[in-house]
Amino acid sequence: MAKLKVTLKRSLIGRPETQRRTVRSLGLNKINSVSELPDNPAIRGQLFKVKHLVVVEEA
Repeated sequence: MAKLKVTLKRSLIGRPETQRRTVRSLGLNKINSVSELPDNPAIRGQLFKVKHLVVVEEA
């Protein structure tokens, strides 16, 4: 199964609580923190919700 490398690039200050929870559920805490996640529809949906805050690469 493919993996996705997700990096938090923008701050969560001033963002809605739902976006903050989504970023935390992806395993990201601080700016430039990186998480490797499986590529599945659930993760893709979460990434779509916060696409303006993260950078996604295939690992």
